[in-house]
Amino acid sequence: MSKADKRNKFLAVFERIREELIDHMKSEKMPEDAVTWFNESLIYNVPGGKLNRGISVVDTVAILLNRPLTDDEYFKAALLGWCIELLQAFFLVSDDMMDGSISRRGQPCWYRVHDVKGLGKVHNVAINDSFMLEGAIYHLLKTHFRRESYYVDLLELFQEVTYKTEMGQLVDLITAPEDNIDIRKYNLDKHTFIVRYKTAFYSFYLSVALAMRMCGVPDVYELNGKTIEPYKEADRILIPMGEFFQVQDDYLDYHGTEEEIGKIGTDIIDGKCSWCVCTALTYGTEAQKQLLYENYGKKGADQAVREQAVKDMYNDEQGLNIPKRYEEYQRKAVAEINAMIDQVPEPGAHEVVKGNRLRRDAFRAFLSKITDRKA
Repeated sequence: MSKADKRNKFLAVFERIREELIDHMKSEKMPEDAVTWFNESLIYNVPGGKLNRGISVVDTVAILLNRPLTDDEYFKAALLGWCIELLQAFFLVSDDMMDGSISRRGQPCWYRVHDVKGLGKVHNVAINDSFMLEGAIYHLLKTHFRRESYYVDLLELFQEVTYKTEMGQLVDLITAPEDNIDIRKYNLDKHTFIVRYKTAFYSFYLSVALAMRMCGVPDVYELNGKTIEPYKEADRILIPMGEFFQVQDDYLDYHGTEEEIGKIGTDIIDGKCSWCVCTALTYGTEAQKQLLYENYGKKGADQAVREQAVKDMYNDEQGLNIPKRYEEYQRKAVAEINAMIDQVPEPGAHEVVKGNRLRRDAFRAFLSKITDRKA
């Protein structure tokens, strides 16, 4: 199946889920304008983007089972994938308001759509919209998985990962408060903590862990005389993979165009604790650090000039040369992740058929989706 066909098949499940959620709204006797509003929110915020998180649940289930999925298995795996996409939408709608972002996925951020429609700055509605996107997750899980033995495991995964992501967001917000940015507090260790909690758990670990639960992978099993803890193995590999992904994202924010990445990069103007600035602060000269202190995160009439000054310093091939440092980082990170994957104990062919054992290909498939990405 081609990448486009795989995406279209996955999108077809979204339509089924969307109709189900709208039917539920109607069954609650919600006013027609509220139903229409929620429907527009779902369509605008959920199915955009590359959908890697959601599709990876389906891919991982197929890898673990080592066979084509039945229609019922595909739907359940895809539904779990769409629950991650709902979680992503919840985070992005909220995050864009917190950051005052302008665009997302090549279109105005959801909270700004109200302005475009001439309804005024009704940010409070967008806040509630984000809550409803999250609430839809638990409605879908209850409807489709309540009778499954792993139902509580699914609930715990979503709740724990959501909480960890919010912890990362908290550290990010207080490290770089919009009205009092002090980049002297930034360093690579703090950046690592933020991205692991804010991005890696929900963008990487969650997809694979949900697939593992659906396939009946236990918390512990014996393999070739060794005790295997598969969820710890998944954590060991996927959290560094998520860190690598976010470093890519930070790099593309400054180095990519809106056409390439689907948004206007704002990390420099917003004063974000990104990998680029942390690297510059770690390896830069005192003069280069001073330039950052004077220009990074400085908003105002001349913010574009200040932003360009930072970019020019990043790009200086005789100086910091952030593009070269990123290439070196990417090469090393991919090699280290591949080495970790190679250490995963694999079952024999007779055990793979059962689908309840971890396989290296589940991690390799995820890594292949993000290596050398341009957006």
